[in-house]
Amino acid sequence: MRTETSHGAPPTSHARTVGLALLDARRTLEAAGVPDAARESSELYAALVRRPSSAAWLDREQPCPEALGCELEEAVRRRAMGWPQAYAAGRTNFRGLWLAVDRRVLIPRPETEGLVDIVLAWMRGSARPASRMVVADVGTGSGAIAIALALESDAERIVAVDRSAGALEVARANVAEHEAAGRVRLGRGHLAAPLGGERVDVLVSNPPYVATADWERLEPGVREFEPREALDGGPDGLGPTRELVHAARETLAPGGLLALEVDAPRSGRVLDLAAEAGLVECAVDDDLFGRPRYLRARRPADGSD
Repeated sequence: MRTETSHGAPPTSHARTVGLALLDARRTLEAAGVPDAARESSELYAALVRRPSSAAWLDREQPCPEALGCELEEAVRRRAMGWPQAYAAGRTNFRGLWLAVDRRVLIPRPETEGLVDIVLAWMRGSARPASRMVVADVGTGSGAIAIALALESDAERIVAVDRSAGALEVARANVAEHEAAGRVRLGRGHLAAPLGGERVDVLVSNPPYVATADWERLEPGVREFEPREALDGGPDGLGPTRELVHAARETLAPGGLLALEVDAPRSGRVLDLAAEAGLVECAVDDDLFGRPRYLRARRPADGSD
């Protein structure tokens, strides 16, 4: 039962419950004009305690530790200023994993979870044992794809690379937190260059694919907060994708898989690029919203050029 005073003020701090802390959070977000403030405050709390959004309801009568209350107040302050929810909380959920994120890395999207599914399905169906496979995650950002594959597959090793030193700091912290350091190796450099000529069985990437001319039309939460280098794909949006498709012939072992997240309106052009590069079994799969989103292609099994 709540113990608010007749004026609606919360009780003294030593008796403050999670429910009352969330009530304050909701009011702050409502005053800032954030839509669905009750849901937002619950989701911020869930991210901070790294549990499902139902945690806000389940914990509502529990005392709110002072440190957690301060974290929630800071997250709410940031959200009220327009920060994306994930950056406000400093956490986002990817395939059940709570990952640290900040403005040095792109916020992992649900669509990218589907890219992981494609790689896992291919590994399960391959004649080569997954335990002997090396996977390269190019443009790893927060490390989301690499960590998910390390935890959900039997891959021998995941090489996660990014050109941003800041992104690699975030990825390194996430790899350590999820105890994946034994199977994930981090490297810095442009696209596949850090692989240093090593052949891999899977080359997976969510590369930048927003056309430069479209940058100003992105929603403010993306344009003003997320790192441009992780989104801007050049004049036609295909610069990094084009490089990765052509690099696949040199980077992939014979029969290896190239799996890329692509911009739906340009998916047909990406499919053409893969075929022109001599890759085989080229296809584009839909994402969970029914949009063409994932390129699948293989290097010929005989390794011929």
